[in-house]
Amino acid sequence: MDNGRMDSTRLESGSGVGVLDKAAQVLTALESGPLTLAGLVAGTGLARPTAHRLAVALEHHRLVARDMQGRFILGPRLAELSSAAGEDRLLATAGPVLARLRDITGESAQLWRRQGDVRICVAAAERPSGLRDTIPVGSQLTMRAGSAAQVLLAWEDPERMHRGLQNAAFSAAALSGIRRRGWAQSVGEREAGVASVSAPVRSPAGKIIAAVSVSGPLERLTRTPGRMHAPAVLAAAERLSESLRRAAAE
Repeated sequence: MDNGRMDSTRLESGSGVGVLDKAAQVLTALESGPLTLAGLVAGTGLARPTAHRLAVALEHHRLVARDMQGRFILGPRLAELSSAAGEDRLLATAGPVLARLRDITGESAQLWRRQGDVRICVAAAERPSGLRDTIPVGSQLTMRAGSAAQVLLAWEDPERMHRGLQNAAFSAAALSGIRRRGWAQSVGEREAGVASVSAPVRSPAGKIIAAVSVSGPLERLTRTPGRMHAPAVLAAAERLSESLRRAAAE
């Protein structure tokens, strides 16, 4: 069967939008593993120039990437979209986990997700009274400061990490330390007089998709807030990660 006939046959059952159907063929072919351009042509039945043009265009949007041998592979954007699709489960679980974290630490607790150059508070449990760091759900804060920003950046790919470190209040060495110990702290980094501790929430595939935090006044959290609250924050993050693993296994 020649390429043109194979292409036509595949597209007969498609959506009717030819370029999207062909892009879907490229992604489907890559589902089985890395492919050279010749392998992509064989796997899709597309003409070589068409397969190359689509793969490069998908690479621009991070839906396709290259491995160390230059072969085409599925890109990181697909994992990000998959993580976003599981957000409802994460948010459903977050309420009681954050409430428990608040009660254990006596401080306000939040769940953060990254969206481009900002991080968004998608769930929170506020300390009921007294001096507290109040962050309403939906708040957008910078990715350049704060322990949650550090966590959301620490496990990024090198290129995105390098971009994120530009004008950041923390360094590459600080992010390396976070990857080793598994949690981050900040003292007056985002706002004077406020300290915080954060830990990562992982998808079933192991990707960092959110950060759990506690935050409050420096006078209570001290200049070493991690010493006081890192175990509780890590436990909360693990409970959320485990809930996503259970959901994926169902």
